Amino acid sequence: MVQELVIAIVAAASAGALYTAAAAKIVKQYERGVVLRLGRLRDDVRGPGFTMVLPGVERLRKVNMQIVTMPVPAQDGITRDNVTVRVDAVIYFKVVDAASAVIQVEDYRFAVSQMAQTSLRSIIGKSDLDDLLSNREKLNQGLELMIDSPAVGWGVQIDRVEIKDVSLPETMKRSMARQAEADRERRARVINADAELQASKKLAEAAKEMSAQPAALQLRLLQTVVAVAAEKNSTLVLPFPVELLRFLERAQQPVQQQMTPSPQAVQPPQPPRHAQAPRPAQPQRPAQAQRPASAQPRPPRPPAVAPPPVPAPPTAVPARPSPSKPLAKH
Repeated sequence: MVQELVIAIVAAASAGALYTAAAAKIVKQYERGVVLRLGRLRDDVRGPGFTMVLPGVERLRKVNMQIVTMPVPAQDGITRDNVTVRVDAVIYFKVVDAASAVIQVEDYRFAVSQMAQTSLRSIIGKSDLDDLLSNREKLNQGLELMIDSPAVGWGVQIDRVEIKDVSLPETMKRSMARQAEADRERRARVINADAELQASKKLAEAAKEMSAQPAALQLRLLQTVVAVAAEKNSTLVLPFPVELLRFLERAQQPVQQQMTPSPQAVQPPQPPRHAQAPRPAQPQRPAQAQRPASAQPRPPRPPAVAPPPVPAPPTAVPARPSPSKPLAKH
């Protein structure tokens, strides 16, 4: 009798232990427990720690309340300016209402993932390529609003959405590279032209100052020669400006005016007299017109050489007249 009683007590204790083990549940700090009793939601959500449920009557669903980082698969799309791109993103969300996350949606993770992909494709179609490349902050905010609107009813809060990468075709990359290169070349030419304009203004002011003192141009030339000679080159290229020639010409004009004789003093040379046939002297030429002081004096003509004398024809001796014949005429 006693033996049977001991066996019954041990069996009851074992059943109690099994029932307690089946009913005991542990909810972690970052989790919340949703209890369904006979398929009906209990209002109380179990917090972290030790809790008990009725085995076979109640069912406990644990919901993770941590922030979930979910990558959004890359989506192919065509932008508003007809450019084919491939965009991927990442989404950060967390569950704020455990009961809604269990009751309102079958799998809130899968639902958020599909909503993120659909919203990403919609954002690609509504945006330009320049917005995807440079104005991502605005697109991230729009994408977050599109995903957060249905997720609120699921007890899910979207914290942040970021576009990670935008993949472009190789042809588009080369076109963009050429565009950037052309833009940089344009800016370089504008800067160079602006520098040339400023330099020309300064050179014009310097030329205006040098025109008042012609010797300054020669000094500047000597400075250029010294600067070129400092390179220790075997060949020295010496620029010779036209203004320096004009300066030397103006400096040489007073000397030429002093050395030029007056027109009255210049007499043409007399041709030599021939011994056998003297020729009358040529009349004196009138004085030449006054030349301008800047003109060079004409060199004197070489003395004219008299041509050789022409011998006189022999004189015919008349024949004596004959009384019967008339005189012959020669």
